[in-house]
Amino acid sequence: MSDPPLRKIIHVDMDAFYASVEQRDDPALRGKPVAVGGQTRGVVAAASYEARKYGVRSAMASVTAKRRCPELIFVKPRFEVYRAISQQIRAIFADYTELIEPLSLDEAYLDVTDDRRGVGSATAIAQEIRARIKADTGLTASAGVSYNKFIAKMASDQNKPDGICVITPKDGPAFVASLPVRRFYGVGPVTAAKMEGLGIHTGADLAARDQAFLQLNFGSWADYLYRACRGLDDRPVRPDRVRKSLGAETTFNEDLSEPEALHAALTKIAEEVWRRAQKAGSYGRTVTLKAKYANFEQVTRARSLPAPITNKAILDAQGAALLEGLIPVRMSVRLLGLTLSGFGREAPESQAQPTLL
Repeated sequence: MSDPPLRKIIHVDMDAFYASVEQRDDPALRGKPVAVGGQTRGVVAAASYEARKYGVRSAMASVTAKRRCPELIFVKPRFEVYRAISQQIRAIFADYTELIEPLSLDEAYLDVTDDRRGVGSATAIAQEIRARIKADTGLTASAGVSYNKFIAKMASDQNKPDGICVITPKDGPAFVASLPVRRFYGVGPVTAAKMEGLGIHTGADLAARDQAFLQLNFGSWADYLYRACRGLDDRPVRPDRVRKSLGAETTFNEDLSEPEALHAALTKIAEEVWRRAQKAGSYGRTVTLKAKYANFEQVTRARSLPAPITNKAILDAQGAALLEGLIPVRMSVRLLGLTLSGFGREAPESQAQPTLL
């Protein structure tokens, strides 16, 4: 068996995207700690770099963020604006390759092995893309350039903000070995804490463990961790990646407990889910309701249908039925969410392009 061909992969990641858009559009916010999200009951969707100096991070409870940074300025999210800018950025990507795999509104993988514009190198392409993003949107992006997706993503975070990091095949294993395991893509705080408890702090520590040890301690994650810590990743960039879910949720200004108020809130959430489904052209078979109680305990209920939901009335009915299963609520509710999933099977893995890095 011959080694798989090397590829030229770029991971582009916008810098503090939502917060940077707000600072761009409101000069009064520039240079100040900004959080996008609800101030009293919500969570931080994005934090400016000025806010991050105080330890404010995305997904942090707003009350915690405000406690860490009393001067923090909260701004309501404008997702329509963020989506429009994201489309601008993806149009720039499309000038260089058809192999674009968006991960979210603000980041994507690009396979530029086939240098369709004759730029000369993946590094030069990444620099050109970053310059065009800055010129067209007034925003900065960081990029990681490497021979596989895992390392490109890790590299894009290396010199943030407004930076680029290039990792060659020769340097890949050493780069991964030097990384703290908490920076590995997919390793969250719980897994990172478990690893540190096992004496695993860096990629090198992880690579020193054999596959049997990883299987015993991390189960289905073992193969991924074994390969990642050695700089190995043969996943192709997949422009046809199937959407797995879409949804919406709301954290209420005041906890709700009355059935009428809960149903009214869920109806508004379902309207947003349906709008997103129509925009994406994705209609799932499974509806999942999420409820978070006043004590932050969370429950989910799901129901799958034999065919995709292509009628909003069906979505409303399924959501309402799931909610009825929780009524009367045993405690007031601070958040409701509704998600559609089950859009279809994953597309088959495509072959990497046979061109040298």
